[in-house]
Amino acid sequence: FTYSTAMGWISTFLYYSFWAVAAWAGGALIGRELESGTARLAWSQGVSPARWLAAKLALPAVALVIGGAVFVPVYRWAWSAHRDLMGDNWSFPDVFAARGPAVVAYGLCALAVGALAGLVLRRSLTALGVAVAAMVVLNQVIERYREDFWPTVGNGRPPQDLWQTRAGTYHSPSQFWPMHLVETGIVLTITALATAAACRLLRRRTA
Repeated sequence: FTYSTAMGWISTFLYYSFWAVAAWAGGALIGRELESGTARLAWSQGVSPARWLAAKLALPAVALVIGGAVFVPVYRWAWSAHRDLMGDNWSFPDVFAARGPAVVAYGLCALAVGALAGLVLRRSLTALGVAVAAMVVLNQVIERYREDFWPTVGNGRPPQDLWQTRAGTYHSPSQFWPMHLVETGIVLTITALATAAACRLLRRRTA
């Protein structure tokens, strides 16, 4: 019980850390720079707006990817050390995300959404709140429909290690990777759209 509780808190912290990433990106990384005029000062000194935005996003994006590349395999190893230590709770939202690249995708998405909110609103506190709210809504929607990302394998009361859906059908552990990769793809698509929107908005405002 002590082991599973500690592992549960670790996965919960990492999974929902996208709140902090969105808040920081919207409030401090982009919103505060525009609100204080620091960004325009940088642009006036030969740094193009596109290069400024790329530089702002590149380092935290790399940090998120490297951090996730270390965390995910270590967490998977610790989570699967012994079935009796963790049980068959792979359907829990935080465990489901933390066992694969989706946890990194959420961080990157929060970074992009936060940057877009900062560019749109140009106010640090407002952008912070909107970015966090947008990520919470996105996450809740995905969690709501996560079980529908892949066809189920049966119905009735499932064995202990299967994931029972709202409709009474269930997913087997072998479906973890297809479901997980579908969710990762959805989140990364939203990340790309938010990044593209931020670049286009910045280009229009500084043309």
